Amino acid sequence: MRTLAIFPLIFTALSVHAQSYPGKPIRWVVPYTPGGITDNVTRMITQKLQESLKQPIVVENKPGANSIIGADFVSKAAADGYTLGTVIAAHAANATLYQGKLPFDPVKSFAPVSLAVVAPLILTANNDFPAKNVKDLVDYAKKNPGKISFGSSGIGAAAHLTTELFKQTTGTFMVHIPYKGTAPALQGLMSGDIQILVDVPSTLMPHVRGGKIKALGMFSAKRVPGAQEVPTLPEAGGPPIESSTWLMFLAPANTPRDIVNRLAQEADRAVKAPDMAARFDQLGIFAGGGTPEQAQKFLADEIAKWAKVIQTAGVKAEQ
Repeated sequence: MRTLAIFPLIFTALSVHAQSYPGKPIRWVVPYTPGGITDNVTRMITQKLQESLKQPIVVENKPGANSIIGADFVSKAAADGYTLGTVIAAHAANATLYQGKLPFDPVKSFAPVSLAVVAPLILTANNDFPAKNVKDLVDYAKKNPGKISFGSSGIGAAAHLTTELFKQTTGTFMVHIPYKGTAPALQGLMSGDIQILVDVPSTLMPHVRGGKIKALGMFSAKRVPGAQEVPTLPEAGGPPIESSTWLMFLAPANTPRDIVNRLAQEADRAVKAPDMAARFDQLGIFAGGGTPEQAQKFLADEIAKWAKVIQTAGVKAEQ
């Protein structure tokens, strides 16, 4: 009976804890370098979260090892709501690429908070490449197997795996040239070292509009705000593939549910705020939001999706 009597006291303590949260600044880990879309969008959203949570949020960049270093730091932090992190699609791919080798479990070590934003990817080509649309690309690739090179920001990146998915869906063979980041891959595209590059519109569209590269299609169900002139893959004669990178907010596993729910509610309000819509449109991204349960299901679906692509393509992690 004494043991049973303790339970209400525990729940009361947790409830009081959640009601008083947050009572001090929050550390927010971004596992990438400053200045990229992951860092910029995280800072954009956490700026609004500061206003609603009424506490400073200090963003810390902890790049390295395809986001593993930053994610590991979050996984081992105290589960009290004062250390949070942002992950992107690479986190879902890492579950398969580094299976059994990660210093944390990509699912069990975290409490998903919210799917913040989704950024559909765009398929671009070198200006001298003969294809004018996705249908032309597929036709050319089938007639010239192995003669097209595509770049990416690195092995296991959303851009890499999306192109592998494109190859698998269309039955084509193109050679992957991994770069150490999007910037050198883009230089390779413009110089003709590679013919195809997939990445986010915010990075590639300025160069499309500047006439340095050409856009073939968007991996989305509908045209993307901020890049309305670019057709979807089906509109450009290709398969109906949807693929994106995304930002998800995570807390360490065992963070009190009341705190996770509070953070999810505030994140949902932040990304859906009217003043954020125009900023997201400029970046070619869609607001996410939703509940922790929805974020958890989304992550599980992404892990399963990319596991199939990785296994079919025989992708191996960088050593």
